[in-house]
Order: sequence, then C-alpha cells, then structure tokens
Amino acid sequence: MAMVPIIKCTSKEQQAGMKLTDEKNDEKSERKLTVLESHGYTLGKTIGTGSYATVKIAKSDRYNYQVAVKIVSKFQAPGEYLTKFLPREIEVVKGLKHPNLIHFLQAIETTHRVYIIMEYAQNGSLLDVIRRDTYIDELRSRRWFRQLLEAIDYCHEHGIVHRDVKCENLLMDYHFNIKLSDFGFARGQMKLKNGEWSLSTTYCGSYAYASPEILRGIPYQPQLSDIWSMGVVLYAMVHGRLPFDDTNYAQLLKQVQNRVVFPKRPKVSQSCRSLITRILVPQFARLRINSIKNDAWLETSVVAQTSISDRFNVRINPCNLLLMGEFETAKLLCMLTK
Repeated sequence: MAMVPIIKCTSKEQQAGMKLTDEKNDEKSERKLTVLESHGYTLGKTIGTGSYATVKIAKSDRYNYQVAVKIVSKFQAPGEYLTKFLPREIEVVKGLKHPNLIHFLQAIETTHRVYIIMEYAQNGSLLDVIRRDTYIDELRSRRWFRQLLEAIDYCHEHGIVHRDVKCENLLMDYHFNIKLSDFGFARGQMKLKNGEWSLSTTYCGSYAYASPEILRGIPYQPQLSDIWSMGVVLYAMVHGRLPFDDTNYAQLLKQVQNRVVFPKRPKVSQSCRSLITRILVPQFARLRINSIKNDAWLETSVVAQTSISDRFNVRINPCNLLLMGEFETAKLLCMLTK
C-alpha cells in the first residue's frame, strides 16, 4: 500500500502563503492563503477541543466533500507526545484501510502546528447515542459491537494495537456505521513473526476502560487490553453506564479484579451478559478475537431491514431504524404485522 507522506511546509510558505493564479479564484487571490487553503481545505466550525488539539470540519476543494482536521499546537502539546506518540499515530493510520476505521487522508506540518486531515463522521460518537437514548438495545448493540470487533481484528491482524478503545472514540458515519478513531496511543509492529505479541510497558488510555494489568502497572499483552476495552464498551451500550467507577483509583483496581456486576435494569439477555463476563476477566482467561466472533450472542439472528421492506411493501430508512430504541422498534413491528 502506498504511504501518504507528511507534507512539511517551508517557513516561506507559512509566512507568505501561496497565491491562487486561477481566474476563477480572484477573490482568494487578492489575499495570501493559509497553509490549509494552499492545500485545498477551507476550515469550518469546531467540533472538538482538547488541552492541546482542536478538531474542525473543513471542505476539501479537490474532492468536494467535508473532512475533519485535527490541529495540534506544538507549543501546547507535551514534548513526549510530539516526539513519540504523534509520529507513531501518523505512521500507523496512514497504512490502514477498513470500512470501520476513520480514513486518514493527509498530514501537514508547519513550524507551529501539525494538521491531520481525515474522514469526517457526521453523526457524532457512540457516547452521544448512549447519552441520548439512556442505553442501546441489543439489536443495535450487536451490530455496532460486531463492527468494532471487525475494526480491532483488522488492526491486530496488521500487528497494530489501539490502546484507547472507548465510546468517545467510536464515531458514527452518515449511515450510522461505527468508525474507530483516535490512534494517538496506537502502536504498530507489535506482532512478531512467530505470531506472538510483544509486551507493552506504556500504560495509556482511560482509567474506566483500562484492563487490570494496565492499572497494576505490569507488562501486558496490548491486544488483550484492547479486548478488555471492547467488553467495557459493550457493557456501556447495553446498560447505559460504565461497569467500573474510575473516580477512586484504589476502588477501581479492586473492582476490575472481581467479577463484573450487572444492574437489574435495563434487562439484558443472559447470552450478552455471558459474553461480557468472559471478556472482563484476567488475561489468561480472557476471550480471544476468534472466540468472540463465534460467540452465540453475536450469531443471534435478527430481522433484516430488507426483509421487512420486502414482506410488507414499505420503505424503511435504515438510518432511522438504527436510531430507534427497543420500544420504537417493537411498535413498528406490531404495526407491520397487523
């Protein structure tokens, strides 16, 4: 796969910009272009902010569609992030291509900033959906968990570990498909030629999604840590809350080393709880990717949208169907079967 180079702009280009000479762009040619404009991007509104990075929507003049631009300030970002994690992130994402991963387009580096241009996911994050709906019914949870599983499996097959899987980093595209994003803590070349994995000693990610081995600060198998985080995501979807309280570190460490506890409400099937229970366990007993793929809960048959449309001669927007909660879906099925 051809690698996308990081474009480094000279100080002359940054200060003076580049002038458009095309007669169709007279208005822009009257002023000096910004670095992004010189590469065909017009910045729009801000959709996310952090301590040293901002994410904005931009329009690509070349492709005539919207993209997301992560703008990292070199002055505000920690030195270790700039020298270690950011270069590693760019190196990892530029070689990835999967329908459930946010697609990397380009990186542009200037004296003061680094711009990472990537696919724009229009429908927010999985966390946004959970907050709106309180919890996610198993119909949608199964579909989205399966997509997350495919994304992680693809990464692992390429020797890449994500190390920051969480609801905030699972974005939704136009059709409400999961897109795994934010490879800031990711690392490649972790899988050895003999199929074994290198141990990791970088303890990163979010406490609430972190595996017991990370919280204990011992060398860990990073691919199994990704799987643990997937289990936390599944729990969060079906229950609308996280399984572990991360406000107290000592209490959190104790909780993750005990059997996961399920609330009485909302009601979740035994097969789903069983899958979560077998993921949120110590490394040696934790389910592997292939075992999760073949789990009974994931193989549970569901009514396909196309089957409903064909049988009852109605047109159903799949995006709207995915947005429906359990109650709304039940009402729709009752209406169609009258």
